[in-house]
Amino acid sequence: MNYFIEGVQGAGKSTLVNRLAETLPEYNVFREGDYNPLELAWCTYMTVEQYDEVLVKYAELADEIRFNTHNEKSKDEERRIVTYTRIITDIPGFHKDLEQYEIYNGRVSREVFEDIILSRYGAWNGEDQIFECSIFQNIVENMILYFEMTDDEIVSFYKKLRTVIGDREFRICYLDVENVAEGIDVIRRERVDADGNEMWFPLMMEFIKNCPMGIHLGWNDEECLVRHLCHRKTLELRLLKEVFPDHAVILKSKEYDLGKGL
Repeated sequence: MNYFIEGVQGAGKSTLVNRLAETLPEYNVFREGDYNPLELAWCTYMTVEQYDEVLVKYAELADEIRFNTHNEKSKDEERRIVTYTRIITDIPGFHKDLEQYEIYNGRVSREVFEDIILSRYGAWNGEDQIFECSIFQNIVENMILYFEMTDDEIVSFYKKLRTVIGDREFRICYLDVENVAEGIDVIRRERVDADGNEMWFPLMMEFIKNCPMGIHLGWNDEECLVRHLCHRKTLELRLLKEVFPDHAVILKSKEYDLGKGL
């Protein structure tokens, strides 16, 4: 069995991942920002030429870059996946520079994006794995906010993805947040720096203000963020019902009992 942990921001996904990891110590765990065989958020997706250029440009970080590099072959083309957010450096612009090699936030076309996701899931042959935000969150957000896809278009994509997954054993554990606004408030209080300054919320607001959907609809306040996440939750619950009915477990956020089994 493989487990996908999903839910909107503030649902407690990281906590559930940690609890599952403790319960199933023999499992491989893939958290956001880790290299994993399926999802590419917070990772580069570079050609060999692009990778070599980065090694030259940041020669003083070359060893760390290599340490955080994973080589893959996609359609007979070599790719370099770097978990660049794991590299701690004071070099100005390094993380912003490598961010351009991600596949999210409109950096590749919808066709290319969908092809990469479907290809990686098609090549996946793992078992006994736990994934955080690898089947819904980042993919769905990109489709809504950057490609401005309709709900029906997103459902259609996931039907293709379900076909690609085939008969692999998996379960989507979805943490359902009853009050999205309260969940956001919890994150705002928790994700602060040593001086108590908010870190997550300002970045999230800039993200939704400046994405194509946010610009199109004039999003500019927390209420817009809440509406977006409520819409995303509704869509993801629809995906569970229509596309993954036999592979979904819906848990009440922060009020579930692992002892009853998943």
